Amino acid sequence: MSLRIAISDDALALACGANEIAEAIQKAAPDAEIVRVSSWGMSWLEPLVEVNGLGYGPATVDDVAAILDGSSGLNIGKIKDHPFIAKQQRLTFARAGMTRPLDLEDFQATGGWLGLEKARKMGADAIIETVTESGLRGRGGAGFPAGIKWKTVAGAEGSRKYIVCNADEGDSGTFADRMLMEGDPYCLLEGMAIAGLAVGAGKGYIYVRSEYPHAIAKLNAAIKASAHIVAPFDIEVRVGAGAYVCGEETSLLESLEGKRGEVRAKPPLPALEGLFGKPTVVNNVLTLAAVPYILANGAKSYADYGMGRSRGTMPIQLAGNLKYGGLFETAFGITLGELVNDIGGGTESGRPVKAVQVGGPLGAYHPASDFHLPFDYESFTAADGLIGHGGVVVFDETADMLSQAHFAMEFCAAESCGKCTPCRLGSVRGIEVLDRIKSGGRAAADSVESLPQMHNAPKQGRSVKEELSLVSDLCETMKFGSLCALGGFTPYPVMSAIKHWPEDFGASADMVKDKS
Repeated sequence: MSLRIAISDDALALACGANEIAEAIQKAAPDAEIVRVSSWGMSWLEPLVEVNGLGYGPATVDDVAAILDGSSGLNIGKIKDHPFIAKQQRLTFARAGMTRPLDLEDFQATGGWLGLEKARKMGADAIIETVTESGLRGRGGAGFPAGIKWKTVAGAEGSRKYIVCNADEGDSGTFADRMLMEGDPYCLLEGMAIAGLAVGAGKGYIYVRSEYPHAIAKLNAAIKASAHIVAPFDIEVRVGAGAYVCGEETSLLESLEGKRGEVRAKPPLPALEGLFGKPTVVNNVLTLAAVPYILANGAKSYADYGMGRSRGTMPIQLAGNLKYGGLFETAFGITLGELVNDIGGGTESGRPVKAVQVGGPLGAYHPASDFHLPFDYESFTAADGLIGHGGVVVFDETADMLSQAHFAMEFCAAESCGKCTPCRLGSVRGIEVLDRIKSGGRAAADSVESLPQMHNAPKQGRSVKEELSLVSDLCETMKFGSLCALGGFTPYPVMSAIKHWPEDFGASADMVKDKS
C-alpha cells in the first residue's frame, strides 16, 4: 500500500521542525505521497505526522524510520478518533488538519464556495436576515451581533462601502485567527465576499499583524488564486506595524488610512462613518469565517449550538501551564473547569491551578472556584470577566498575582495610543502604586505631594490598605473614562488579582472585600 503522509505547514509546526521532518521522510521514502496540510490544532503533538490516517507526534527527525515502519511509540491512533478531536464540534475549523490550505479543489470538495453561491441567489436582505437569525456575534471580543452591524451598514448612505477584517490578533494565548488564515484562507475570503454582498460593499481589506508572515503569504496567494471566484468583490491585505491598540476597530481604521493608530471618539460609529469616512463593516477573522457555514447550512443549524444569547461555536485557545494546549472548537456552554482539567489535562507542572486568565492580557483572572462558569458571554460578564477572543491561559500555584497585576499596567502603558488621559497616565500611575505595594506601602509623602500648593495631596505615607484603595479608585477611572477597551479593560486583571489573591499583595481578605 502506498503511503500518504500529511504534515502541517502551520507556523507552530514549522517552528517545531516540520520542514526538516518532511525532508527526512522524502529521503527515506521517495515514493511516498507527502502533502502539507493545515494543523489539527493539537499543539502539544506538533510536529504531528499522519501516515494513512494514523498520527505520530510530537515527532523529530530521529523518529522518521520508526514512523515509516509503524513501530514508533509516538502512535496516537487515528487522529479523528483522538479524544481531543472527537469531543469537539467543529464548524469554523471543519477542514483543520485535512486539507491543503491553498488547494482550490480541496476547498471546493469540502463545501467551499457553497455559502457564497447560496448568498448570490438569496439577495442582500435575506443574507442579513440569515446571519441575524443565526445569533452570530463578533468573535473578536465585544460580542456584538453581526447581523445588526451588517444591517446598519447596508442601510447607511455612502458612495462606497467597505468590509474590513480585523486580523490584528494580539492577545496573549490566542492563535485561532492565525491558524484559520494559514490553514483555511479561502474560508475567510468567502465570508468577506458574502458580507460584501449583504451590505453592498465592493472592496475588502484584511488588516494582519506583521508578526504573522506565513499568514500574510497564504492570504496573498489565496486572494490571487480565488479572485475570479469572489469577483467583483476585491480583497487586499494590509500589514500592521505591531501596535496592540490597532486591534481596536477605530485605531485599525486610522492605521489603514495611513495615519497614526489612535482611537477615534464615538459617535460616529464605523458602521456609518468608517474607513475613509464611508460605511464600514469591521469584523474579526473568526466572525467572518463562520459566515460560509451559516449561509450554506442555514441559520438554525448554527443557532442550535450554544446557550442563551451565545449561539454557535467558539474556537477556544488553550495555552499557558497546560498539558494539552491547542485549539478546541465547541459550542458555548462548556465550563471553564472542563476546559482546564478535562480537555487541557491540568497543569503541565503537575501543581494545582492557581489562576486562569480568560480573554487575553486584559481579561480577568479566575480562581478554581470559578470553574463552574459556562463559557459564554453573559456568564463571564456576570462574574466580572470576559471571554474576549477565546484565549484561556493557565497558571499554577507558583504564579505571583501582584506581578501579574503589575504586568497588566505595564502592558497598558506600553501599548496605549496616548489619546486619552485615563489610559495614558492611569497605567503609569498604576505601575507606581503597585510598586509601592510590593515594597509594603509608602513611608512618607513624596517631594511633589509635599509642596504647599498640593493642598489636596496626603502629607504622610500610605499603608498597603490605603494603596489598594487608591488602585481601586484608579481602576474605576480607567474603566469608565477610557476611550477604548485598552484602558477600559486593564482593571479586569488588576482588580480580579487583588480580589481573589489578596495575600499576594500583602493584604487580608477583609482589607479588599469592599474593593472588588
